[in-house]
Amino acid sequence: MSESYALPTEPEDVVASLIERFNSGKVSAMLALYEPEAVFVVKDGRTVTGHAEIAAQLEPDLKYGLPLEAKARHVFVAGDTALLVLDWSIDGTGPDGEHVRLEGSASDVVRRGADGFWRYVIDNNLGTAVRQPA
Repeated sequence: MSESYALPTEPEDVVASLIERFNSGKVSAMLALYEPEAVFVVKDGRTVTGHAEIAAQLEPDLKYGLPLEAKARHVFVAGDTALLVLDWSIDGTGPDGEHVRLEGSASDVVRRGADGFWRYVIDNNLGTAVRQPA
């Protein structure tokens, strides 16, 4: 039986879709939220592009098997583009028995596609956090 996750039809719905898809633990569910040439900002400030590279960045956090909590602080919309500012956290005991606490304030750009669904164009999950050089 395959699971189906709705794609957001409003920019305000992106966060709920993100939570649902992340908490499924499936990278394939997450990738449907990204445009094919989306940019993902990694912890050191470098960017990766495309589903294969984004999947490689998402998999370590998904492997913890811990729920994502997230709440939109701001949603700014200009036509078919929106800026989402959201606070997020992943907290609990990982599969190795160690405590895991990840958190941040994201600054993300999403765009409405020709199909009417909103997807990530830029995923900057640490927002304005200072990055260390690579």
